[in-house]
Amino acid sequence: MQTESNVSTPAGTDVLTVKELCVSYGNVQALTAANLSVGQGQIVTVIGPNGAGKTTMLSAIMGLLKSTGQIEFAGQVQASPEVEQLVAKGMNLVPEKRELFGEMSVQDNLVLGAFQRYRMGKRDHGQTLDEVYSLFPRLKERSGQMAGTLSGGERQMLAVGRALMAKPKLLMLDEPSLGLAPLIVREIFRIIAELRRRGVSILLVEQNARAALQVADYAYVLENGQIAMHGPAYELADDKRVIEAYLGFGGKHQDMLSK
Repeated sequence: MQTESNVSTPAGTDVLTVKELCVSYGNVQALTAANLSVGQGQIVTVIGPNGAGKTTMLSAIMGLLKSTGQIEFAGQVQASPEVEQLVAKGMNLVPEKRELFGEMSVQDNLVLGAFQRYRMGKRDHGQTLDEVYSLFPRLKERSGQMAGTLSGGERQMLAVGRALMAKPKLLMLDEPSLGLAPLIVREIFRIIAELRRRGVSILLVEQNARAALQVADYAYVLENGQIAMHGPAYELADDKRVIEAYLGFGGKHQDMLSK
């Protein structure tokens, strides 16, 4: 396990490599010299307290926030990434707020997820839709239902399913368990593990450190905008500092534990 923020070496071929990523809001440094990588077919998680900069990191990687540093994705280096270019190359983000079209049907929301591929001349959205429905049978049952009428867990499934319609090489998930009942949280993390089995690389930002470390291959701890620790997820799960801060029942940062 490493405590230095300038080394980041999960095993395998990297789909994403982030070097010296910095983000500022005015005079406030929200992210400082962050280094991170995601290997092919890996689940990599970033855990940390509220306000640590986890969502900021994802937004900067996706090109939604101005940043400095270097982002290498799908073999190409981006100094200042553009959202559309990254989506076209196979990066997709499921934001914390899910951002569904509530007055559109479940199926229409899903089909919208394939728009970029359709615009690039790829007409495989029907097959991809069947694959998403096989992963989320509940969405198939509710395919004609308006997205705004779904439960919280179903909306999260729809948000992930819509992202999968783009057939991403890297799926980034921002707090997928937020606000969900423990039973639904377990289902969401089961699906995340299944996506890895299907070859999708995943960058998972989670405050539910217990569940995240159980499913991930590699983990980073982000505190005050800086990578404080990183290493194989099973090592961090056994580290006394992580247990005290994030995993213990009296943990100062752990708001919601999987049961």
